[in-house]
Amino acid sequence: MVITSNTYNIPTKQELSIQISLSGLSFCILQRDTKTITFLRDYNFDKKLNHHDVLDKLKHLFNTESFLQSNFNNVHVIHVNELSTLVPKPLFDENSLADYLKFNSKILKSDFIAYDSIEINDTANVYIPYVNINNFIYDLFGAFTYKHASTILIEQLLSIEKNANNTKVYININSNHFEMIVIDKSKLLLYNTFEYTSKEDFIYYILFTAEQLQLNPELFELIFIGDIDSKDELYFMAYKYIQFVSFGKRQDHYKYSLDSQPKSNHSNFTLIKSF
Repeated sequence: MVITSNTYNIPTKQELSIQISLSGLSFCILQRDTKTITFLRDYNFDKKLNHHDVLDKLKHLFNTESFLQSNFNNVHVIHVNELSTLVPKPLFDENSLADYLKFNSKILKSDFIAYDSIEINDTANVYIPYVNINNFIYDLFGAFTYKHASTILIEQLLSIEKNANNTKVYININSNHFEMIVIDKSKLLLYNTFEYTSKEDFIYYILFTAEQLQLNPELFELIFIGDIDSKDELYFMAYKYIQFVSFGKRQDHYKYSLDSQPKSNHSNFTLIKSF
């Protein structure tokens, strides 16, 4: 989804990507002409907030952090929430957005509903963005682009797996939730998001979903991306029950400045792949 205006911006080759969730904010700056990530930072909240408090946090950062007080040629906003659903394009009607969401999300009549087109598998991703965040970004920068985080995950992972001939289960780890993307022979089989408070919750959701999809834990590949490493208790819990566990790669071709190195080759997946 693109929001446009006639706002004049000083020409620059810098691009800013902002990932918004109720659990934290993440920022990434790309110097497009040199293909260099010059800034990368996460701000995690102590607890899950409401979207009004998240906006206050965002405003504070824009008022106090010098890296956000630059001119940007392009601004990208990534909305992270569970309020999304996929609709095959042949069944999609732009006038029925609320009807698609109401079956698996609690929505209000006043909610603004948007959608992203996912061309790689001919679907529409219908979701509720944080409108107050969008309005704030629009007031600051004018034109900008926004997407749901699941759009980026699905597009990028289907591209990575376009020639696969087996079943892959991708788990994108965040501080208190994870996204699960199942790809079978290059086709999207499932996307869902789960909140968890313990490693037992975490493995239950994975194994239950695998059972419903009739996937054998001794055969499919479980691939972690996001905020996790080989010392994480979630990794050990998964390895206890699933035979093939590994870490994915963003497969980006950017250079990184010394103070903007990502934690790993699979961290900040949606943020960095949003450019």
